[in-house]
Amino acid sequence: MTFSIVARSGPAFGIAVASKFLAVGAMVPAAEAGAGAVATQADANLRYRPQGLALLRTGLQSADVVAGLVATDRQRAHRQLGVVGPEGLGATYTGEECLDWAGGTVGDGYAIQGNILTGPEVIEAMESAWLSSPELAIDRRLVAVLAAGDAAGGDRRGRQSAALYVVSPGAGYGGGSDVACDLRVDDHPDPVGELRRLLDVHELFFGTPDPDTLLDLSGELQEEVQSLVTAHGYASLDIWAGVENLEERLVPGKIDPVVLARLRVGDVRNKA
Repeated sequence: MTFSIVARSGPAFGIAVASKFLAVGAMVPAAEAGAGAVATQADANLRYRPQGLALLRTGLQSADVVAGLVATDRQRAHRQLGVVGPEGLGATYTGEECLDWAGGTVGDGYAIQGNILTGPEVIEAMESAWLSSPELAIDRRLVAVLAAGDAAGGDRRGRQSAALYVVSPGAGYGGGSDVACDLRVDDHPDPVGELRRLLDVHELFFGTPDPDTLLDLSGELQEEVQSLVTAHGYASLDIWAGVENLEERLVPGKIDPVVLARLRVGDVRNKA
């Protein structure tokens, strides 16, 4: 009922998943910075998530984590599982009673798996997308992999939900957590497309400013910015940015062009 990838990129771990299943993001993914990532699907065993992360914390390799999880599970023939740890190959498992087509593949730092798919071409397209896009940030790369699987046929029953979950040390909002991205599309006719749109919005509000593009907030630009902020009814750029949920893009003495564009687009001085 599901196709997914669990992967590692530098210190980050992530999972992207799509399915003809309501709110698949509530069931499949689990990840912990420094430990690894787990996806449980088919007849999902939600205990695999905390148990898998606990095993990864001990330093076990991905294949040993998978072996440990399924060894005592009497329903393992119906399970599908993907695991990736801090180093080495990912690991995947498909029980012999998972519904066709079902299977997976692994490589250095990734595991891809799916069941009730249109065929093995889904997994092949996902792996090709992962291997051909090392230059992308992990969140973009994972969504590209999901889109490739979807385009290749995906879940043969249709589409309903998708999710993206990424962790990296200190990458959460305000540096207060390790959850860099946690996006879910629970019920939608084009869940992968909608997930990509949500990632664009996430990047707008929570992305890190590119130091090479920052503009000095001085002279005429400073005057323009203050004029725009005042026209919006706020006393300072900080206050306006907080209201607009752009506070993560503020840099003292500088302005992110993304913030400036947003401020100019909403220029109330040009409204009748």
